[in-house]
Amino acid sequence: MTHKVAVLGTGKIGEALLSGVIRAGWAPADLLVTARRAERAEELRARYGVAPVSNPEAAKTADTLILTVKPQDMGALLDELAPHTPAGRLIVSGAAGIPTSFVEQHLAEGTPVVRVMTNTPALVDEAMSVISAGSHATDEHLSRAEAVFGAVGKTLRVPEAQQDAATALSGSGPAYFYYLVEAMTDAGILLGLPRDKAHELIVQAAIGAAVMLRDSGEHPVRLRENVTSPAGTTINAIRELENHGVRAALLAALEAARDRSRALASGTG
Repeated sequence: MTHKVAVLGTGKIGEALLSGVIRAGWAPADLLVTARRAERAEELRARYGVAPVSNPEAAKTADTLILTVKPQDMGALLDELAPHTPAGRLIVSGAAGIPTSFVEQHLAEGTPVVRVMTNTPALVDEAMSVISAGSHATDEHLSRAEAVFGAVGKTLRVPEAQQDAATALSGSGPAYFYYLVEAMTDAGILLGLPRDKAHELIVQAAIGAAVMLRDSGEHPVRLRENVTSPAGTTINAIRELENHGVRAALLAALEAARDRSRALASGTG
């Protein structure tokens, strides 16, 4: 049986999902898209062979609606969808900080809602997507969401109460690594390396470290200790990181991101 999926508000993440599921074997004929600008919708049609539709048409015809609009635009989108969305339609919300209860309140009683926080590595099929069920979503609904987001990386189910923490850690997480690479590149230049060589050294170190973390099964402390010889270069660098409170700064930064996600959810942000 054909299962139609509509991506509403198709920006970068929405387009990454489209391209990912098509690479995974989904037929473009089973995918619908909506976009704020007509030229953007036509661009998606030309690039992927998917059908651009209006938001109400998507609500009427698709089996799963994936909402990828910004948090501040979610209320208006739901008000537009509400008159056209049957109670059994699966709604997947990808807006940061928006709880499933907010979505449920705008739609028909009993509408299944799944909340997903993904991240920008979806663009290279290395996303981490964190998935939570609303009050009417079943295991089958979660599996349908996983089938879409699994096409662009890994998925992890968590209780919705943990979504704000996951947003701080994973949704925003790539930015922290880019920030660190930027700082290390500047350090390489300070130490006398050309920018391009410093960048290549750091990026490969990051890739190698990430693969070892993923594949070795070792605790990060053990992996760090393997690089840290007595009275060597690494321990001197780590001493300076500790002296400058880098660990404490990371803890504070993640708490700030979590608190911002909570503020978005409460409407106070």
